Amino acid sequence: MRLAITTALLAALTLNPLLAADWPQWRGPNRDGRSPETGLLGAWPEGGPPLAWRASGLGGGYSSVAVVGDRIYTLGDLEDGQYAMALERKDGAPVWKTKIGPSWDDRFLGPRSTPTVDGDHVYVMSTEGEVFCLKAADGEKVWSRSLPADYGSHLMQAMGTTDWRYAESPLVDGDRVIVTPGVTAAALVALDKKTGAEIWKAPIGRIGSQGAYGAGYSSVVISHGAGVKQYVQFIGRGVIGIEAESGKYLWGYNRVANDIANIATPIAQGDHVFASSGYRTGSALLELSADGEGGVKAEEVYFVEPETMQNHHGGLILHEGHVYTGTGHNKGFPIAVRLEDGEAAWGPERNQGQNSAAVTYADGRIYFRYQDGRMILVEATPEGYREHGTFEIPDVEKESWSHPVIAGGMLFLREQDNLFAYDIRAE
Repeated sequence: MRLAITTALLAALTLNPLLAADWPQWRGPNRDGRSPETGLLGAWPEGGPPLAWRASGLGGGYSSVAVVGDRIYTLGDLEDGQYAMALERKDGAPVWKTKIGPSWDDRFLGPRSTPTVDGDHVYVMSTEGEVFCLKAADGEKVWSRSLPADYGSHLMQAMGTTDWRYAESPLVDGDRVIVTPGVTAAALVALDKKTGAEIWKAPIGRIGSQGAYGAGYSSVVISHGAGVKQYVQFIGRGVIGIEAESGKYLWGYNRVANDIANIATPIAQGDHVFASSGYRTGSALLELSADGEGGVKAEEVYFVEPETMQNHHGGLILHEGHVYTGTGHNKGFPIAVRLEDGEAAWGPERNQGQNSAAVTYADGRIYFRYQDGRMILVEATPEGYREHGTFEIPDVEKESWSHPVIAGGMLFLREQDNLFAYDIRAE
């Protein structure tokens, strides 16, 4: 089956150039891991691009960063608690920090949610499932809600696995904030972004037996599949679609869920959704179509077995009809898969990187960041695996998992207590 890429769809995928200098939320302006910037280095010199500056004092954590205007926002665990914080974009100097809960004393120390910046406010989620609205200027708390206390939320757990705490990055859409309790009575909730008051909660039925009950570790994306605006999310039992206006449950897909941790944010494009998970599960393409008045159904176009492609974590990039990612459970082997049929254009490949890889796209290149701290620049082409440079992030002591961010010609790499800013402009 071939997927028609219409002029309207291509226009929708083209970002406003005014956003090129900012990265306001998890996985960028459109939550797809894609930067609209051009004029970047097509290849790195030996040792990597020049380091513009380094900032310390961010605390422990795997959170990425949001970059808007002259500020950078992130989360970190300090000695006395977990904090949201703002830094100067020009040099990483601290601006403010606001305590949002206790620190997480665990081997996988610290938060992994990324702040969402919307106008004069910043929205964050702590590892305890507390959602906060803060003033961007000074970090003052405006309102907060607790997903466990208010909605009985908990994370998917099965087979005695560790509770890895909440990792979702809140979605701001118009007048509301969308977050994921992940339970039957409230799979998603929409909150008024100014007050935190509930607009709706979305109850769901049984999706299937695969996976585990509760919220996953993914974040919500917006789809207009089948002509219906909807929120797509990967929870413990699988991928779901919730009508944006009312919170009505539209569809669910169970086969791609595993029973330990569903992590990767799905890709929503046109009438299709692509999702993948690790732990020997696999990947799937779904097609959304009308189902009665106002309804939507999701049908499997194909399923890719884990031997071909499974994304443990680190995410998926869709570029010109191909999905680029790291495959293999905790392997991060680069691969390019055709969206239309799920066949590999190339890969899996082996390179110098070790374990899982977080991926970001900009200017014809995929930025692979490996768990051991190695960065590798790969050409986004279906013609074959082509490297264009590599370097090692300094002072890596834990798993190097934070997603790369590209904004204003800079590559931002959070590494626990440190933030590195590399100048990747071609001129």
